[in-house]
Amino acid sequence: MALDGCGQLCKCILILFNILFALVGFAMLGLGLWLRFSSESRGFFNIDLNTQQFVIGVSVLIVLGAVILLVAVFGDYGACNENRTALGVFSCLLAILAGVEIGAGVFVYMRSDEVGEQLAKFYMTVYAQYVDKGDPGLAVTLSMFHNVLHCCGLIGALDPLVKKTCPETGIWETFTLPACPTVIVNLFESKAPLVMGLFLGTAAMLITGLVCCSILMKQIKMSHLSAPCTTVRLCTEGTGPPPGPPPYSSTFFSTMRPNQMVVIQ
Repeated sequence: MALDGCGQLCKCILILFNILFALVGFAMLGLGLWLRFSSESRGFFNIDLNTQQFVIGVSVLIVLGAVILLVAVFGDYGACNENRTALGVFSCLLAILAGVEIGAGVFVYMRSDEVGEQLAKFYMTVYAQYVDKGDPGLAVTLSMFHNVLHCCGLIGALDPLVKKTCPETGIWETFTLPACPTVIVNLFESKAPLVMGLFLGTAAMLITGLVCCSILMKQIKMSHLSAPCTTVRLCTEGTGPPPGPPPYSSTFFSTMRPNQMVVIQ
């Protein structure tokens, strides 16, 4: 029994979902490893209060990227090969990630002020080290902050030290683009429900993938249970009783003469 329409749809959704998941995980892991082992930023990991936020941020980036990449590998392998074991591992990991997302969203909402301050300190550490070292990995990190939050540096778009990493602006925005530390703190203080909504939305997406995985596993189980019955039925229909020995011919006995010996060679 092949997968029905719902099973095929869930299979396609899981494959696309895990391809996107793998790209995100690979990008996070690559950036984290770059920042961790780059010659310009390797010294930050010596315990120092001035770089503590940077170390924590990079470590979270590496661990989260590795976990996401691992989940995507199990999910893609299980969906493409219809392997229930791989899909079971994928379901467990996805459920854990969804729970972590929900917990993180609630934590950020409850301690929005503290989280905003720590993230602003992380940004200022990256900013200071980029100005000092000019590392490309730090430039990528700053560009992500600047484009996502639509801010620039410590003084706005007029900041000459990080202007290359800031978003392109018009004449008016050159004077109105805010500084990033202020934007980060205000984001978590005034829009804490929105930030929690982003975490919960991500968790909802993971739960959707979990539902699709459960449906696909059920379809695969049904197809495996129905396959042996079909095979037995075909075998019993295609085979009959073994052929018996050919009947003796009466002509043979009628042509034998009396007292004639039959020699069997």
